[in-house]
Amino acid sequence: MSKQVEKIISGLKSLGPGIITAALVFGPSKMTITSKLGALYGYSTLWLVVVAIFFMLVFTDMGARIGLSSQETLLSQIRKKWGRTVGVIIGMGVFLVTTSFQAGNSIGVGIAVAEATGTSSWVWVLVFNLVGMGLLFFRSFYKTLEKLMIALVGLMLLSFLTTVVLIKPDFSAISSGLVPNVPTGSEAILIAFVASCFSIVGAFYQSYLVQERNKSKGGKADKNTSITGIVLLGLMSAVVIICAAAVLYPQGIQVNSASEMSKALEPLFGSSAAYLFLAGLFGASFSSLIGNATVGGSLLGDAMGFGSGLSSGKVRGLIALVMVCGAGISLAFGKLPLELIIFAQSVTIFLVPFIGGAMYVVANDRETMGDRANTPFARVSGGIGLLLLIALASWNFKALFIN
Repeated sequence: MSKQVEKIISGLKSLGPGIITAALVFGPSKMTITSKLGALYGYSTLWLVVVAIFFMLVFTDMGARIGLSSQETLLSQIRKKWGRTVGVIIGMGVFLVTTSFQAGNSIGVGIAVAEATGTSSWVWVLVFNLVGMGLLFFRSFYKTLEKLMIALVGLMLLSFLTTVVLIKPDFSAISSGLVPNVPTGSEAILIAFVASCFSIVGAFYQSYLVQERNKSKGGKADKNTSITGIVLLGLMSAVVIICAAAVLYPQGIQVNSASEMSKALEPLFGSSAAYLFLAGLFGASFSSLIGNATVGGSLLGDAMGFGSGLSSGKVRGLIALVMVCGAGISLAFGKLPLELIIFAQSVTIFLVPFIGGAMYVVANDRETMGDRANTPFARVSGGIGLLLLIALASWNFKALFIN
């Protein structure tokens, strides 16, 4: 019996890199977009979860295989192929994007705890950013991060699945929602959802997480376990849409923030349902607050020649810098300023297809990747995914600068 328990615990630990990627992608902004989809269009957009998660799986798998195939980081391989300037552009771009959106993670943490306790959100913004920075001083930061993310993803899943059980959704409507359908006027939010779910930056960072995990295991090559984490990301997305579709859509309630969804549940199910959802919001926000900062800090560190190891003092300093900037913006504005969102999106427009293309080329290189190079299926699926990224970037460019 003890051996079986040890096997289960070991299996959960091996999911670490995929779980961390899922946790950093599923932040408060993602929760808001996802719950808004269900509130506006019911179950009819559930099919989009399958599409977005499919391409996220393809690129996250690429990132994991790149991490397993070489001792060199992905940015190091990119520098070798295209020069130092390209590596610095990617590292700086990711740092700017993660810093820009870190404010949303800080605000999400503050709102979740403030509404549950009836206190001011700014206090909790400070508290949990300090807690996040405190984690950087743990001797084995990766192991601490891994355990924390597994716990927070578990909290999110428990909160959302319990809420689904309470609301008893229409399963025939859920089935019909898996048939592709684009409701009138939904194009902008559908694109925002795909862009938030199909996170190329998260997929890129998967290669670093896999290498970091291997270092923590003494350099022993680990198998690719990224798929489970991304499937959990899809499950959480689907469950939030179902919650919103079952509760908010029939009443015509429109969601402008994730916290509003918890208020909409309160009259129907009492404070327990609202607290469950706020617990999920906290899990999504705090996991993204840590994960998002880790991505921005470690990739900038690698671009600047400091390496990307989470044991490096300089890298930890850059991770803390992302947290400080995000907390400062959230405290100064109380919400994520529109100008900052536009700035972050304008950086992403040019960055995401660039990163995706670089990953795709590296993963196709049999000389570097060996047996872990892209299969014909991965090449075709990845090529279609790149076209999707280019289409999303083109639409965003038009919306921001032409319309």
